[in-house]
Amino acid sequence: MTLHMIKLCVGADSLADLREWVAERALVAVAAGLEPQSSHVTRMVPKRADELLDGGSLYWVIKGQVAARQKLLDIKTFTGGDGITRCELILGPEVIETAPAPRRPFQGWRYLDPASAPRDLNASGANIEEMPEDLKRELAELGLL
Repeated sequence: MTLHMIKLCVGADSLADLREWVAERALVAVAAGLEPQSSHVTRMVPKRADELLDGGSLYWVIKGQVAARQKLLDIKTFTGGDGITRCELILGPEVIETAPAPRRPFQGWRYLDPASAPRDLNASGANIEEMPEDLKRELAELGLL
């Protein structure tokens, strides 16, 4: 059964910021002879990794709203130089915009049930990708998007 993760996208002020960061990471990976992917390191290792890797995604919360997702490709654990075990989430290169969904701040990451995950915007058939992010956020708050 597929399971997703949700996490705050600290440091990104917009979806464009996230896309720029992911593109830079993909270029660095390609320059090193690796697949064009990005990664995110977190301290907690998910116990339900098999479910996450069965088609799961990492959903990013930007400015209090779920804004995008990236496909989870792999989950690797490692021990840092300080002796603390950490988790590296290997993410696909594509940032998929989702319907905005409000989320309160939280620490770390959480599991996200597929039934609670926001839908992809391009799946709606409407061409709203060019719409300004502020307008999308306001329409989502009004329940119109």
